[in-house]
Formats: sequence, C-alpha cells, structure tokens
Amino acid sequence: MIHLISIFFILLLLNHSTTSTTTTISQLFKEAPQFYNSPKCPSPTTHDSNVHVAMTLDATYIRGSMAAILSVLQHSACPENIVFHFVTSSSSNSSLLHATITNSFPYLNSNVYRFEDSLVSGLISTSIRAALDCPLNYARSYLANILPPHVNKVVYLDSDLVLVDDIAKLAATPLGDSILAAPEYCNANFSFYFTPTFWSSPSLSSTFSNRKPCYFNTGVMVINLDKWRAGEYTTKIEEWMELQKRMRIYELGSLPPFLLVFAGKIAPVNHRWNQHGLGGDNYRGLCRDLHPGPVSLLHWSGKSKPWVRLDAERPCPLDALWAPYDLLKPLFTFDT
Repeated sequence: MIHLISIFFILLLLNHSTTSTTTTISQLFKEAPQFYNSPKCPSPTTHDSNVHVAMTLDATYIRGSMAAILSVLQHSACPENIVFHFVTSSSSNSSLLHATITNSFPYLNSNVYRFEDSLVSGLISTSIRAALDCPLNYARSYLANILPPHVNKVVYLDSDLVLVDDIAKLAATPLGDSILAAPEYCNANFSFYFTPTFWSSPSLSSTFSNRKPCYFNTGVMVINLDKWRAGEYTTKIEEWMELQKRMRIYELGSLPPFLLVFAGKIAPVNHRWNQHGLGGDNYRGLCRDLHPGPVSLLHWSGKSKPWVRLDAERPCPLDALWAPYDLLKPLFTFDT
C-alpha cells in the first residue's frame, strides 16, 4: 500500500511546472545503468543503422514507460543505435515528462513531440473503458505526421510492456508491400470487434471482402511511415471514426479503425513479440497466463497494470516479470 502513496506524489507533482518540481520528480525514480554498443555495432551516426522507437508519454503511465525503456535498452546489442520518439498530449507538461525520462536515462537519444488533442477529440466515441478514450491513445494513427520525414520506419510500443529480446530483431521484420507488421491472432472471434449494425450492412461488411481479416494488437507494430504518408492512411482511419460518430459500428476505442483499414493486409510477426492481454480483460482485469510458445515481449494490455497490482499487494504471478524493470524508488528513499 505504501507505493500507492508514491504514485499519488508522482501524479501530483507532474501537474506542476516549476524548476523545483522538476528536481523533485527526478528524485522519484532511480537512474538506470548506461548500456553500450557491442563491438560489432555500426556507428550510431549512421541513420540507416538506427532503430526508431515511438511511444506515448503521460503522467498516468510514466512508471510503465520507464520500465519499457529500460527493458529495450537492457536487451539490445546496439542500445546506442536506438532513437526514442516520445509523443505527449498538448494538454500535458511535455518538458516535465521528458525531463523525468532523461533524468533516469541521461544518455538517451530521444525527441519529444506534442500531439494536439484537438486533432482527434471530436472524433472519439465513448468505449467500454474510459482509458481507451484518451486522445493520446489515438496518437499512433498520426505518427507519420508527427515524426520527422527522415524517419521512414518506426517500431511503435505501448507503455505497459517489457521486452526480453533485442528490439532490432523486431525492427528488421520484412514488410514487403504491407504498411505495417504485427502479430496476428486469426483464432480470435473477429466479429466481436464490430457491432451488429456493422455486420448487418452489406456495404459496411463488404469492407473485408477478398481479405482474410484477423485480430492484431496495435500496442506493438512495425510501421513503414513512407508508405503510410504516401497512402494517406491517417485520413482513412479518420473517415471510419467519423462514421462511428454517426452510427455505432464498433466498441473498442482506437483498435477497430486500424482493423478496418489494415486487417488482412499486414505483414505477420511471430507471436513471441506480443504476449498480450496480461492485464486481463477490459471488464474485470483477471490474471492471465502466457500464450503457448517462446516470449520476446510481455504486454500487460487490458484493464489492470502490473505496477498497480504490485502496489496493492495483489499481484498476478506474471507481474513478477515486470518488477525487475521498475525504476520507482521506495517511498522513504527519495532524496531530499
């Protein structure tokens, strides 16, 4: 229960923007060790050798973001070649959030970008869980516009995951003619993600004609940004969101528009790269086991997050795999 108090302090302090507050926030998290390239790594100054990683950054998930970053660096053979691109909400204190990250990772090669909430706030329809309706949750649809033009491929990662393998392997996924790559789950009930209104309309349901649509989780994706920009896929996603405002055709936040545009058209990725659903379902957040097979990435998608369950002293068994990456200091060891 002690850590519940520490989380309250984090959220309280992140609402302020004075210099003294920045210093205080940096004291809440430990400084991570520095990781160096192996001798075989290409020079980090060579653009083509870099792995670009995009993540959103906000006060609610800052603790998860820190753990995710640490896990990426710790398991990389060439950590100095990783460039992080952090996207923050226009309504948040982006400089303070970025300072919190760089205080724990002073050597990190990173950039921060502000996402204008107004771009999407008028398009969001309420879903089954309030957290899914946050404008920043839709920023992944705008990465091609947000990131600089020279970034032609990016690995997008949610903040509630850790890697236990080298991210360069994921980044090297062959995309072929596809815009994005992600693990597909064709055994899932795909019809579940859309309403009867959608399926009863011939014009809407025909969207998936000549496609084999499968569920994929948008928390882990490799995206060809050049092809995304050329095909104006942000506009395509927005068009489905505009239709959703007029007639409810889906229930689950930012995921269904991605499915409507890309399902059945993506490059496959081994399931080891997204052992998702560890946060339980969107209603009760019950504990879940891993899917069968090897593991390269553990993803606590769903209602519950590992740091919340650990602080409440009601962890799920797999939350112990997240805990070693937690950089939050114990409450009574904060520097003064």
